[in-house]
Order: sequence, then structure tokens, then C-alpha cells
Amino acid sequence: MSKRLRFFIGHLAISLCISLLVLSLVYGLWYPSPLAEVVGVTHIFLMLLAIDVIVGPVLGLLVYKEGKKTLKFDLSIIIIIQIAALCYGIFSIEQGRPAWLVFHADRFELVRKNDLILENIDQAHPQFQQVSWVGPQFVAVKSAANTQQRQDDMFTEVLGGISLAQQPERYIELTQAKTQIQQRVLPLKELEQYNSKAEVEKALAKYPNADAWLPLKATAVDMVVLLNKEKAEVIKIVDLRPWH
Repeated sequence: MSKRLRFFIGHLAISLCISLLVLSLVYGLWYPSPLAEVVGVTHIFLMLLAIDVIVGPVLGLLVYKEGKKTLKFDLSIIIIIQIAALCYGIFSIEQGRPAWLVFHADRFELVRKNDLILENIDQAHPQFQQVSWVGPQFVAVKSAANTQQRQDDMFTEVLGGISLAQQPERYIELTQAKTQIQQRVLPLKELEQYNSKAEVEKALAKYPNADAWLPLKATAVDMVVLLNKEKAEVIKIVDLRPWH
């Protein structure tokens, strides 16, 4: 086997190993199933990896020529560009990852890291000032304390286009919104208005403790959050539609 071919195989093998590690990080921690589909990152991420894994080794194969004076320099440039492209892609995906799953009004909202409004982050409770590295956490929005605040919230959302779910200073523990959740949850039977009966039964069969649900509003695909009504406890996000 020629040195050129050995280099290509080695370069490709290393690229594949790095890609597998990145896949584990992205889908194991940052975008746990089914949130990759909810946010719509899968196609972009897989395209990024494919380009990075294939283009780098192929370029190395094309420029590799034994005895070439600039061979080390050329290969170094290719590898540096490959690493830089991968790092930029990972950074972009990390910035857009789901940060919080926020109960607000009558639904959950998925808030990405780069959608957070951090102007008053110092007013947030300490546990809400940092985004977890092990996937998004469930929280709730604290209700307005008085009529004036309720009006301000309405103007912020309607005129400013900023959801309260994007503001960590308004976050509270999900358990503190137990009563509001219990008042807003919907019966499982209603899911059949937006999904086939077979799809609903297949999804619910895995979660016998679920007896209610709420919509999950997201960026790409809206899904369903299954809950236990008595405990106001989240059971699972499932790939069902919450509306037409």
C-alpha cells in the first residue's frame, strides 16, 4: 500500500472517530431525542459532518505526492481548515441548542440558548443563570404579580415580539406551577383530533403513567408533552402533533 493511500485511510479513520464523538455529544446531551427534530438541526448537522469527514481526506488524497517540497505545509493547511470548520459548526450548533423547556400560559415553549434575553440575567435565580450542559431543563414562567405587570407582559409579547419564556429572570421551578399546569392540561383523547388513533396508541403505550398532555411550541416541529395530571409531572416529549 502506498504512503498516499495509507495517509488517506488514516485521515479518514481519524475524521470518522472525531465525528462519532461529536455525534454522541450533540445527540446524547445537547439534542436528546426527539428535540433534534423539534429544532430542525438534524439535516444541517449531518451535512456539516459529511462535508467535514469527506472533503478533508479527499483533499489530502488529491494533494499528496511523495517527494513534494510543500507536502507537509499543504496537508497542514487542509487539516487546519478541516478543524476550524468543525469547531465553527460545533459552536453554532451549541449556541442554537435547546436550553429550557418553559411552561407558559397554556403550553410549553422550547427556548434555544441563542434566543435567551440576558439583559436582566443577574435578577434570575442562580439555578437559572446558566444553561445546563446535559440537555434542556423544564421550568415555568412566574405569573404577573399585579395588573400593571400583566399589561407590561402583554405589550412585551405582542408589540415587542419577546416571549416571557425567553427571560430567565421570570423562571421558577416547574413544581411551583403545579396548580396552573393541572388547570391547563388536556385529556389524551384530544390527541386523536390531530393524529391518527394508531399513532396516539403507539406513543401512549410506552408511557402508562401519562394521563394528560400539553403542546410544545418549537422552532421547526411542534410536539406533545405527556404529563401525569395528579403530580403535574412531565413524563415524556413524544412525536405527536398538538394542533393542525
